[in-house]
Amino acid sequence: MRVITGTARGRRLKELEGMETRPTTDRVKEGLFSALQFDIEGRRVLDLFAGTGQLGIECLSRGATEAVFVDRRTDAVKLIRENLKVTELTDRARVVSADSMEFLKGLREKFDIIFLDPPYAAGLLEPAIAHIAKFDILNPHGIIMAEHPVERTMPALSAPYRLHKTYRYGKIAVTMYRRSGNEQNEE
Repeated sequence: MRVITGTARGRRLKELEGMETRPTTDRVKEGLFSALQFDIEGRRVLDLFAGTGQLGIECLSRGATEAVFVDRRTDAVKLIRENLKVTELTDRARVVSADSMEFLKGLREKFDIIFLDPPYAAGLLEPAIAHIAKFDILNPHGIIMAEHPVERTMPALSAPYRLHKTYRYGKIAVTMYRRSGNEQNEE
């Protein structure tokens, strides 16, 4: 597992032992960042259910101003910190040891890009998406990237959120949600 491009390009990231954490595959990661490539620079990123931290680290490497990493596992939090040191991106990162859903419930800040990649069987993806939309924690023109099994259909959301597109990579899919701007308030 390596950083694809940017300031930390080619740096190898450490992975967690065991089967509890399932890192995003290279194929999915490359497709995901191909879809996001022009939306990262200067943005605030939330990597929820962060695992190894590879998605937020990739964003920092590509010019995101800040990334917040959240995971409930102590070993994952330690590993994210190690991966940030290896990539020399610690100065723009905050690592939070917490349950991701509890973190969302107490959140008082907004982000431009949110990555959601919970354990597939945990049933946390749809509640996380619903909470983000209900409490509107995405900035105008923000993006949610949700990784899930290809056979799972993601829910539609009400305005200002909309399901933009689902990308399929074999057995894995990534659904992109976009939040519109505040056009009605700007008139």
